[in-house]
Amino acid sequence: MNSDTPSQHISHRFDEELAAVKSQLFEMGGIVEKQVTDAIYALLEVDSALAEQVVANDEQINDMEVTVDEDCALILARRQPAASDLRLVLSIIKTTTDLERIGDEAGKMAKQAIMLAEEGRAPRGYVEIRHIGESVARMLAQALDSFVREDIELALKVAQEDKAVDIEYGTAIRAMVTYMMEDPRSISRVMSIMWSLRALERIGDHARNIAEHVIYLVKGDDVRHVGLKQMAKTVHNERD
Repeated sequence: MNSDTPSQHISHRFDEELAAVKSQLFEMGGIVEKQVTDAIYALLEVDSALAEQVVANDEQINDMEVTVDEDCALILARRQPAASDLRLVLSIIKTTTDLERIGDEAGKMAKQAIMLAEEGRAPRGYVEIRHIGESVARMLAQALDSFVREDIELALKVAQEDKAVDIEYGTAIRAMVTYMMEDPRSISRVMSIMWSLRALERIGDHARNIAEHVIYLVKGDDVRHVGLKQMAKTVHNERD
């Protein structure tokens, strides 16, 4: 005889629904991670075939965002979750949005790679693409890992690294502008590098957003519009 009460059955079903949307989110995260690394590789190696594949895969990411959003909406409507369960559903919705936008940025990079394959490699910028690309790919992986493990220390590390990426991005852009002024013939190709650097910087921003969602999930504090010092205080339970 099954001794489960109706409330126990409902609770078990709710846990299964939460686990399912988390699984969908992490599957989407894995696909988006590959999109980013493939886009960077396609740009560095001027691999137009790989770049075309990145562009084609963007539709799958869009479809996954819609599916996760719909499933989360059903959970909100049917279960009316509270406290940590509500924060989990909201964090999944927000993270899914950031992942979709990261996929868009990867697609933009891939389109620049296709353009450079047609026009010829840019004379400058690949060192910057490689270095910033490695940084933001690592940030994305760590942000997703922090969500899986609900590790707010790792989430804080991602947010801190975003600041360094922003500084490096600014330096790289200034170097690219100087080079175009010295060699106007290179403007079109160098602009492709600059747009790609911008896409990478935006991917870093979205990785930071995901990290902020993790802190909200675990701590219940919204840290989206606070500085790194205040974010660290929140993570470490420090008061002003």
